[in-house]
Amino acid sequence: MIAFAALLERLAFTPSRNAKIALLKDYFTMAPDPDRGFALAAMAGALSFSAAKPAMLRALAMERTDPELFAWSYDYVGDLAETVALIWRSETSHPDRPPPALAEVVTALHTTPKAELPELVAGWLDVSDSSSRYAILKLITGSLRVGASARLAKTALAEIAGLAPDEIEEVWHGLEAPYRPLFAWIEGHAPRPDPQDAPVFRPPMLAQPLDDVDLATFDPHAWRAEWKWDGIRVQLVSSPGGERVYTRTAEDIGHAFPELVAIMSDLGSHVVLDGELLVMRDDEPAPFADLQQRLNRKSPTAAMLRDLPAGVRLYDILFEDSEDLRPLPFDARRKRLEAWYARLSPPRMTLSPLIPFENFSELAVLRSSAREEGIEGLMLKQADSPYVPGRPRGPWWKWKREPLTVDAVLMYAQRGHGKRSGFYSDYTFGLWRDGETGRELVPIGKAYSGFTDEELKFLDRWVREHTTARFGPVREVEPGLVLEIAFDAAQNSKRHKSGVALRFPRVSRLRTDKPAAEADDLATFIRAFL
Repeated sequence: MIAFAALLERLAFTPSRNAKIALLKDYFTMAPDPDRGFALAAMAGALSFSAAKPAMLRALAMERTDPELFAWSYDYVGDLAETVALIWRSETSHPDRPPPALAEVVTALHTTPKAELPELVAGWLDVSDSSSRYAILKLITGSLRVGASARLAKTALAEIAGLAPDEIEEVWHGLEAPYRPLFAWIEGHAPRPDPQDAPVFRPPMLAQPLDDVDLATFDPHAWRAEWKWDGIRVQLVSSPGGERVYTRTAEDIGHAFPELVAIMSDLGSHVVLDGELLVMRDDEPAPFADLQQRLNRKSPTAAMLRDLPAGVRLYDILFEDSEDLRPLPFDARRKRLEAWYARLSPPRMTLSPLIPFENFSELAVLRSSAREEGIEGLMLKQADSPYVPGRPRGPWWKWKREPLTVDAVLMYAQRGHGKRSGFYSDYTFGLWRDGETGRELVPIGKAYSGFTDEELKFLDRWVREHTTARFGPVREVEPGLVLEIAFDAAQNSKRHKSGVALRFPRVSRLRTDKPAAEADDLATFIRAFL
């Protein structure tokens, strides 16, 4: 546990991506099995403990200290694990007893009865220093937040072995913690793990934004166009080992869309498909707001299955009957996809149609109507492009509709993560409305992108100089700075105080020329965009 705690601490205070990878490589090379495998699982979000919950940790801490002091501390620190690790008071001294090993903690959390867990966890915390306590508590809460994602950990493993990260990704879902076959492979002691018929994830091919690209240099006949649907990208996998619905970041969301899993199971076909997940009514896509009601749920209700039926617009086919189709040109894969679809006619699935065009001016006209049709924009794909994992520049482009904008007032700011951990880079912004005591600001969203490094330095300095209150890691600032916020769409939301939610908000520019009192108001925003 001491080595794992030291890793977490160093990752949290290391802004450089390459330096983080170096730390991970050192740990994975030096740490023993199975500790390093469980550390990898923790970073990948693959560990969960059904009986150990944050509420238990909160109760333990308040048994050891004054509840009001704990509440103040938690409010100031803003992180439960860090608060408990710092405020914990050991009841007994165990100078000769070391902290538990990482594997010991993981195994015990899985096997110990719920009623015995508080005493077990308290004993671990008693014999640990604050760093080891923090690591134990982070394992329990399941949120490391040290700037080391699953992808970064897999990149470190790949560099140890001299592999591409995507090669790790393609065997990942056929493995389980503590990943002994994976470590044996990357260290050259065993062959590549064979996922056999497991429903593994294949890294998707992504498009580059069509910014500052001269379409006049393209031959229209060498390109294919299709709509960029307003849902989420998914990969459907059907194999003898099971069925999966993956997001483009390899998250398995099949539990939230059991009707799609059932369809893949009924196909009786070994196939991997690439498409867009949507709520579909009469084979037509519904607004993204409808799909959002089903995302991030453990299981849908009967009403959701009835009223928000899921469907997929198919873009591509990657595997068919164990044949890897990714090296084929796009046109050849499209013919295979059309033939597969015609043969099986799977329900809840439709082919994403190709758009005929003679020149890019025609496409520009079609793109201008995308918002009215509830479509994100267009995709341009080279006819001869193979399916290459990642985001290569050249073969695929996304030509999104023009964003909407609103002038909003900066209300709150929070520090970022990783290389932005020293800056206030996450911003909450709001619009004016008439309240009971007069004109007031109400938050409508958060943004943490869209600005340059120089603008970030200005924003950070402005936040520090105009702070009026603090709430844990969050600073409230005086209403004096206007931000032009770009966003893709707005929708009604019962979960937000303002009643609205923005899709993909980002800072478009700083409106230092505009007084905060002249920023947009909520009523006008609702009339314009909802």
